Amino acid sequence: MRRRDFVTLFAGSAAGSLAPATLTQSGGWGTSGAATTSPYPTATSLLSAPIELAGNWGHMLPRAAEQVVERMRHACLDGVRLVSDRQPTRLRVDEHTSGPPSVWLHPDGSTMAWIIVDIGERDWSKLAYQFGHELGHVTANSWQAEAKPSPPCQWLEEAMVEAFSLRGLGRLAMDWKQNPPFAGDNAFGDAIAGYRQNIIRGYTTLADSQALTGNAAAWFADNRSEIETPGLNPFAQAMSVTILAEYDRAPGCVEALGSLNRWPGRTGIPIAEYLQRWEASCVELQASPRLPVRLRELLRIV
Repeated sequence: MRRRDFVTLFAGSAAGSLAPATLTQSGGWGTSGAATTSPYPTATSLLSAPIELAGNWGHMLPRAAEQVVERMRHACLDGVRLVSDRQPTRLRVDEHTSGPPSVWLHPDGSTMAWIIVDIGERDWSKLAYQFGHELGHVTANSWQAEAKPSPPCQWLEEAMVEAFSLRGLGRLAMDWKQNPPFAGDNAFGDAIAGYRQNIIRGYTTLADSQALTGNAAAWFADNRSEIETPGLNPFAQAMSVTILAEYDRAPGCVEALGSLNRWPGRTGIPIAEYLQRWEASCVELQASPRLPVRLRELLRIV
């Protein structure tokens, strides 16, 4: 099944749903149309898992798209301790010509995480952004068949992985300016930075209009029923900027994503219990619990 859908907002930002899993289990493809897999080492973690491309990439050279995906993976994960005991051994990035980006919850029992994107011709900023968000879900252990998103806490996972992607885009923009994957393309780093800033600007406007900026606890209490609507809703979008600031302030917060969703019920439990189980999972995996502790403080969850 498809884990979540995107609704376009602020330069392609999004929210989620589910659909039956009917895709074939075909391999990726190369310039000749034959199956291909990236030449990376045998997977030992989400950072080293081989990447394969699948789907309809039009006139885009597969190797070019693959380089962008690989650069974004490193931008998101370099320097992050990958603590999860449920990491995939392969990543498939599947380009669709319509429909929302998502993680496909394929029921074949394999250890491959299957990410679906939908971009325009050589729209590398959008590819990096969409891939980064879905990679965030994979990092948060939301890639296997049973990872069905559920209220009331799905909004919080969406906010965290959106911030994960925005953090990665910032790092990708700097890397691209210094060492572009395509010769002479340094200036495109500024385009990536601008794409990212447009999203952040839109989310910041939302946060201000919702009165999140001044008092997160009151914001949550006053809007809880709307906030807990599944998907990357406008409240989750606004919260992603707050979480991004936590990632920037304490990079160790990012590793806590690998401790998510390792308990029965996943996101389908009340937020107090969700944060409690997340903190316990961090302790079990020896990950920093700073992020769940900080969110509990911000929202005044007891």
